[in-house]
Amino acid sequence: MKIKILCCLVAAGLLLTGCSADKEVQDNTNAQQAENVSGENSENVDEGEDYILTFTAKTVEGEEITSDIFADSRLTMMNIWATYCNPCLQEMPDLGEIAAAYDKADFQMIGIISDVMEGDDVEYAKALIEHTKANYPHLVLSESLYFNLVNGVDAVPTTFFVNKSGVVLGYVVGAQSKETWEEIIDDLLEKNQ
Repeated sequence: MKIKILCCLVAAGLLLTGCSADKEVQDNTNAQQAENVSGENSENVDEGEDYILTFTAKTVEGEEITSDIFADSRLTMMNIWATYCNPCLQEMPDLGEIAAAYDKADFQMIGIISDVMEGDDVEYAKALIEHTKANYPHLVLSESLYFNLVNGVDAVPTTFFVNKSGVVLGYVVGAQSKETWEEIIDDLLEKNQ
């Protein structure tokens, strides 16, 4: 019950702060993108220390997924989105295309639905996923995902990049173009061989 209340408060906070189409926010996100993805200026990572993400959660289909999934690919992109967030939904068709374009041994995509918790009705989220053709695993919010990742997120979409060992490499706040995501992914794959 505590996690459900906490998650509702987080969702309400994201409603107030996230999904901004404000040009200033987008310009600021683009300017800081390279620093955030490289792990510099990352508030959730102590200087000089790797943050290893661990979690257990369920997909919208009910399949249990753990952080062991990171071992399946050299790079995992974890896109935190919400059902009410237009910028999130607008970029999801591109994210679906990106997920399909890479070899799974190199890259995988995972969606995290920030406003749907374990035990909630997932039908609306599933309809959005189908409509946007975002054909990659989508996780509903679990206690471990909330406390180990989502609780530090101020706006959606926010996207984290994680290596094969579960080390968080960095993050990007805001929706990006398909081309920008591909540049970031290719750069991280090159750096993390």
